[in-house]
Amino acid sequence: MKALVIERPGASGVKVIAEAKPAPGWVIIRVMACGVCGTDLHIFQGEYLGGFPITPGHELAGVIEAVGPGVERFAVGDRVAVEPNIPCNNCEACLHNRQNFCENWKAIGVTLPGGMAELVASPENALFSIGKLPFEEGAFMEPLSCVIHGVERARVRIGDRVALFGAGPIGIMMLRLLLLQGVSDVTVVERNAHRLAIARASGAARCVAASEELRPDFYDVVADATGAPALEELAPSFARPGGTVLLFGVPPAGKSIRLEPFAFFRKGLTLLSSYTSLRNSYQAVSLIASGRLEVADLVTHRLPLERFAEGIEAIQAGAEVMKVMMLPNG
Repeated sequence: MKALVIERPGASGVKVIAEAKPAPGWVIIRVMACGVCGTDLHIFQGEYLGGFPITPGHELAGVIEAVGPGVERFAVGDRVAVEPNIPCNNCEACLHNRQNFCENWKAIGVTLPGGMAELVASPENALFSIGKLPFEEGAFMEPLSCVIHGVERARVRIGDRVALFGAGPIGIMMLRLLLLQGVSDVTVVERNAHRLAIARASGAARCVAASEELRPDFYDVVADATGAPALEELAPSFARPGGTVLLFGVPPAGKSIRLEPFAFFRKGLTLLSSYTSLRNSYQAVSLIASGRLEVADLVTHRLPLERFAEGIEAIQAGAEVMKVMMLPNG
């Protein structure tokens, strides 16, 4: 089968490798859509977990091609999306229902071969039916589940005022989810004019190009969906006394931000981060399938595996790119 392989930071190519085979309790999926995530960019640049060589791709949906012994809930031909994080369910973290911090954590597309291949292996308990959903929409299950976890972590309340940094695919999904949660308004900060227009069309009450246009000490929740350390450093200054700051975007490893402890003390702020998701996949599929949270309009690029580098370049360049979707099987 064909698979994209990142050999080392900054170097990737399509290779013909041995076809994946199903182990007991696992299935083989013919990948029909696989999103390129900011995490994939970090992996490509050598800034994230896992080693090399690796076939990336953790936002994926497809059709079950084969099943291994013991598989009970799914059959060949079923349309599924994959939750890529695989916990051991036997360590202290897992047994305390903190599977996203599993001490023996593995992940499809990070530590295990991922969805940027014609076929990928997945354990049955990581699969979720997408029914008749288009595969591209099904591939949004994983990033949306992460967004759901982040919003749950922030304990957003009805009528809250929110400042949101970033209007990429994650930021737009967070904006749309916040509005479904019943916040009174969301102010979006984004310097990319195309993305800002999408935020405005998605229901943002106010869209600004720079953080200087935000009101200090005002917002119930300030959320960063960029991972940019400079913005994360500024975020607490815009939270009201007693407010919450959510650091959601994936920052580069090894970078630091400066925070004033007295400001947190004086304002009584809550500072949170959010790592992957925690049993949020059913919620994500249900929201997409119900039509309550739209994701199809976020796909701007559809590429074969051979054009992965082009997709990375488009993301880095910004312009009018949102979600780059790899189509390993055409």
